[in-house]
Amino acid sequence: MAGANVLEINDLNFESEVLKSSLPFLLDFSAVWCGPCRVLGPIVEKVADDFKGQVRVGKLDIDDSPATTSKFGIRGVPTVVVFKDGKESGRLVGVANKETLVKLLGV
Repeated sequence: MAGANVLEINDLNFESEVLKSSLPFLLDFSAVWCGPCRVLGPIVEKVADDFKGQVRVGKLDIDDSPATTSKFGIRGVPTVVVFKDGKESGRLVGVANKETLVKLLGV
């Protein structure tokens, strides 16, 4: 389950929440069965808490949202994708520290 400042994203709300966001959006593609995803989760939540109002953060379960996962060619999890102005502006595969995620966001 995501933290208070992390949105649950799925195939149905992806476009309205992520692509139409006026703020940069960090989306964590993950899965409940993925060990490294459980390591990255709290780091993503910390970014969401620390940069509330500057960025939006969400988590998408690849098993629950196969259309979005396929559209962006997600082949391994965790994968973090940053969207700005409705377009992908950065991507990182694997576990990363907070500083790396912040750098990817450009904040």
